[in-house]
Amino acid sequence: MVETVEKPETLKKGRRAFVKKTGKKLVRKIAGFQAAQSLVPDTPKIDNSHFPFLKDFTDNWETIREEAQAVLAYRDEIPSFHEISPDQYRLSTANNWKTFVLFGFGQRLEKNTELTPRTAEILERVPNLQTAMFSILAPGYHIPAHKGVTKGILRSHLGLIIPKDREQCRIRVDDTITAWKEGEIFVFDDTYEHEVWNETDEERVILLFDFDRPMGLAGRALNKTFLQVMKLTAFYQDPKKNLETAEEKLEAAIRQADANMEAMSDPAG
Repeated sequence: MVETVEKPETLKKGRRAFVKKTGKKLVRKIAGFQAAQSLVPDTPKIDNSHFPFLKDFTDNWETIREEAQAVLAYRDEIPSFHEISPDQYRLSTANNWKTFVLFGFGQRLEKNTELTPRTAEILERVPNLQTAMFSILAPGYHIPAHKGVTKGILRSHLGLIIPKDREQCRIRVDDTITAWKEGEIFVFDDTYEHEVWNETDEERVILLFDFDRPMGLAGRALNKTFLQVMKLTAFYQDPKKNLETAEEKLEAAIRQADANMEAMSDPAG
């Protein structure tokens, strides 16, 4: 049976619906200009040779995986994607897709990255990094086909913890299908339709991060303006507030775990 999720009340407001509808029209109009300004191919997947900084991730992927595993110790406190961004309610249901955010809209989340210092250090070398997170997908989950917001941003996936039957854990971008592999990284344009399957009985964990598409001067100026406008809307403000709450919740869980460990090791207890 297909799981359905009711639209959050905050998304039913007329003003927000108008902004979303108008924004989609604007995005479609400027996409052609961004593609013309692009300094890398306008294809669903883009060869890694265009992005020299990716080598840092493949060289250090095991360290990044170790930090992801440390984060998973607090799995119950990690929010689902729709708990951070309510607009994702059609893609993320229950606890099927959890996201541990390290950078949001170019800003480092200091409390979260205390658990992932080396990963954060490597991410900070990415030119014009926008967002970064550990994306945790439950066994048997399917993320429906959807499209990203702007062609001005590209997305990268680094495989960290991948099911043994990895061919059954894959992403389709347009007509290109890729199965994740531990230690391998790839880049794609998420404005092309894409969807994800984890048809295994194991969890999948990747490092997902977004960065500005390399473009000419005019394209970069337009992209900067577009992102600044986005930050004024609820599509930015809601996740920003939710991320702050999620960080505080995780921090409290870590303090409690430390206190429990201290109590267990106290011989007087």
